[in-house]
Amino acid sequence: MMHENITLAHGGGGRLSRQLTEELFLPILGNRYLLQLNDSAVVEPGEGAAAFTTDAFVVDPVFFPGGDIGRLAVCGTVNDLAVMGALPRYLSAAFILEEGYPLADLRRIVRSMKDTADEAEVTIVTGDTKVVPRGAADSIFITTAGIGYMNPGMPVSAGRAHPGDAVIISGPVGRHGMAIMTSREGLGFSSTIESDVAPLNRLTAAMLEVTGDIHVMRDATRGGLATVLNEIASQAACDIILEERSVPVTEAVRGACELLGFDPLYVANEGVLVACAAADAAGALLEAMRGQTYGTEAVIAGRVGNSGSGRVVLETEMGSRRVLDMLSGEQLPRIC
Repeated sequence: MMHENITLAHGGGGRLSRQLTEELFLPILGNRYLLQLNDSAVVEPGEGAAAFTTDAFVVDPVFFPGGDIGRLAVCGTVNDLAVMGALPRYLSAAFILEEGYPLADLRRIVRSMKDTADEAEVTIVTGDTKVVPRGAADSIFITTAGIGYMNPGMPVSAGRAHPGDAVIISGPVGRHGMAIMTSREGLGFSSTIESDVAPLNRLTAAMLEVTGDIHVMRDATRGGLATVLNEIASQAACDIILEERSVPVTEAVRGACELLGFDPLYVANEGVLVACAAADAAGALLEAMRGQTYGTEAVIAGRVGNSGSGRVVLETEMGSRRVLDMLSGEQLPRIC
């Protein structure tokens, strides 16, 4: 390319816009849908109902230990579909670029999106690019949307949690939020905390193959584990009892949280899901999860109670109980 950085003309719809598409986006993301360069992608229809989701990503910094904004954008959208019991298939991606943004960084991000889409077995079929004047945006923002096809007869919803259900967590909590925080603040720890950002659709597919008694699946993103459990308890009008000793937290995350004054139960994840499933199916479900790359540390960490309180209660390691309230305000801004 003639330029090393994004200029306003790259978003003007003319020669440089075309050059950006033909020399950066298409060589990396190109497929039979994108190469048509139409205003919309026409994709093969699936059988039955479809799930559709959209999200926006403004993470700071855009490159962080374990990932970047590109991997995050693909995983976030794939996971929103996967925890609904859908098979993710097609994604869109729109970029808002600040004038002066390095093309080398953009290429690295787009390559990361391609690699992550390949890992998740989804296709980015359409997109858009806008450039704003220097100072009007912070480097790069990405908006994605996704379509997935529902698994017939597998209804999954936060409102379907049943009394007696086991509460299952797919892995250690708090890694993404602490990776962003420690990277942003330049804190030097003896071991680097890496984000858990990952596509979970193969994990959810393996779970759904084991049993039809999965009532809830949610990815525990902003607000962390405690917040998503509160959302489930509220929607299902049930109480959830969480066992503190069973919640997986790495020593690095625990230490960072203690130093910075955070509760790991409220710190964001981008590769962890929470499921509520019939207790008699929990053992087989756990075994299937542990056979998947992103479920090797899955645990049963609690249960759904009989009360209609809509509360989440933590059974502490000291033997006491305390209520885990919904997170109030923004604990960590710009983490996704």
